[in-house]
Amino acid sequence: MLNSVATFSYGLAALAFLLLTAMLLGKWRGRLHWLSLTVACAATTLWAATIAVTVALGLQLGFWVQTLEIVRGAAWIIFLLMLLHPLERENAASAVKVKPYVRAISVFLLLLLALTMLANGGALHSFAGPVNTLGRVALAVIGMLLVEQLFRNTAEQERWSIKFACLGIAGLFVYDFYLYSDAMMFRAVNGEILAARGVVNALTVPLLMISLTRNPKWTLGILVSRRVLFHSATLFGSAVYLLTMAAAGYYLRFFGGQWGTVLQVAFLFGAGILLVILLFSGSVRAWLRVFISKHFYHYNYDYREEWIRFTRALSEPGPGLGERAIQAVAQLVESGAGTLFISRDNGQCEPVARWNAKFDDTCEILSSPFCRFLQQKQWVIDLQDYKLHPEKYDNIPMPLWLKDISRAWLVLPLMLHGRLFGFIVLEQARSKIDLNWEVLDLLKIAASQAASYLAQQESANALMVARQFESFNRMSTFMVHDLKNLVAQLSLLMANAEKHKHKPEFQKDMLETIEHSVQKMKLLLQKLSRGFEAEHLSALAMEELLQRAVESKSPYEPKPVLQILQRGILVNANRERLERVIGHIIQNAIEATPRDGNVSIRLGKHGSTALIEIEDSGVGMTEEFIRDKLFSPFESTKVAGMGIGVFETREYIRQLGGSLEVHSRPSLGTNFKISLPMCGTDSVDPQTAIQAEQPQKVTS
Repeated sequence: MLNSVATFSYGLAALAFLLLTAMLLGKWRGRLHWLSLTVACAATTLWAATIAVTVALGLQLGFWVQTLEIVRGAAWIIFLLMLLHPLERENAASAVKVKPYVRAISVFLLLLLALTMLANGGALHSFAGPVNTLGRVALAVIGMLLVEQLFRNTAEQERWSIKFACLGIAGLFVYDFYLYSDAMMFRAVNGEILAARGVVNALTVPLLMISLTRNPKWTLGILVSRRVLFHSATLFGSAVYLLTMAAAGYYLRFFGGQWGTVLQVAFLFGAGILLVILLFSGSVRAWLRVFISKHFYHYNYDYREEWIRFTRALSEPGPGLGERAIQAVAQLVESGAGTLFISRDNGQCEPVARWNAKFDDTCEILSSPFCRFLQQKQWVIDLQDYKLHPEKYDNIPMPLWLKDISRAWLVLPLMLHGRLFGFIVLEQARSKIDLNWEVLDLLKIAASQAASYLAQQESANALMVARQFESFNRMSTFMVHDLKNLVAQLSLLMANAEKHKHKPEFQKDMLETIEHSVQKMKLLLQKLSRGFEAEHLSALAMEELLQRAVESKSPYEPKPVLQILQRGILVNANRERLERVIGHIIQNAIEATPRDGNVSIRLGKHGSTALIEIEDSGVGMTEEFIRDKLFSPFESTKVAGMGIGVFETREYIRQLGGSLEVHSRPSLGTNFKISLPMCGTDSVDPQTAIQAEQPQKVTS
């Protein structure tokens, strides 16, 4: 039984010092005293592992085990001497003289090693054994003396950073002193004290790690990962728990009589269930994280890890940014629930997202004293502290809805460009958190970061709505333009009615024009009722389409003339829209040409491309006007013009995969050349073509 306890005890010590040695090797940066600390931990690891294996195999603790023990003690003494060496220079009057110590201790260690050899055999065995035990006591006394010198010669403002290391190393030597003093008194080593020695050595490792993380000068910036320390503490605690439960179970079995085995099985099963519950308990894990941050580190947070986690949570794609923002901020203080409020244009802060929180929807007016306080002070409000010291918060009245939340704890203002964008209400933490300056500063900067992400989302949503309105307004603008053209046709018809109303030809043209206008207005109404439905494309005979477009302009002067150079040309497009955009160009040509001028439309093809040319002998345009204003929406030279006809024509031609070229000279007329892919040919995808930039060819 004692052998199994000793095996576990020294195995635990070997594992603990192995972990510390690995950590030190990863951080060693070339200093001798840093290397000596690593060597001391490695020697302790080897010593403890050797004892554990030796006891497990049922062997005697012979020469090699005792030699490793001397090496272990010597390594720790060398480390202490190296720490004392710089203190000797700083405190020359009071510090211990290191060099004489080094010489004396070196001679002593050699003699102790020789005594160890004699104690394990030879003629002087009976004499060397007690002297060897006395030497182990002396070695422990030297170690305790050096620890005392190190602590006493360290400046008071720096003692807090090494006191745990001094306690740990002193613990090693104090227990050795106790062990061998007892052996000298009773002339034999006590097996139970020897078996417990491994656990005692393992318990010094956390003390050493605390001093390492407190970053005194001799640690050279070592940093123990909080995550590693958290999982290590969880694993170590679980091991101790299981060991304790196993011992209790063994006790029940040994003393339980006939019910012993049943009680043991039931007890161990219940202990296992309890361990699983504790490991998965959010409150226990939160308490452990807070305990580690408070007692092992200068600062409460690993800022690099926290900021990576925080930024990753806010940057995840998909919906639910509000909930993710609450959760990311709440995890900084181990809170389990919260609510996000965002200010709106109506002057109120509205709840827009919740995370594990439940309460009725309510709003807070931005002009209320509560919101004004958040805006002016930009403080994190601790509601528990407010109940005790309301004067610290200018005695502002808290909103009634906030008082109704029984677990409400913190109110975090979300500041953006100096104004209150909103705030987050967090509920009570799973573990008690001290709201010191570090925690408050982190919450403020995290809230500001969350506000920027939330504001970006709000801006994106507003932009999407604005684009929808822009699309609707654009469609409405084109429809208004079509209505204007229809009104112009009907107005011209009414102007000529008094003069030509008795002529049968005029009456026929008038009826056809009115019918055409009615059909156009019906199509516009259908578009308005359908909204933004996709247009239906079909194969159109360009000869027929151009004839209809020309006939619709026949009441005007000069009358356009159509020339068909190639027949049977088909183009894939929407009939109404293509006829409308070509009609825009014809209408512009008529209006730019005097009554005695000419407007001609020609249809032909070049390879697999349909060519439509609209040419007039009108006033023409300058190169600068074509380049800067012709295709710009809402730019027009007409008094009642809207400036979108040519713009819409070019955009739709591009959408069909074609191009629009303009040739014009002032006073000599203008030529519009439309190129469209014919049906059955490879054409540009309309969605790609609408974004393509087609150069305009200008002839002056």
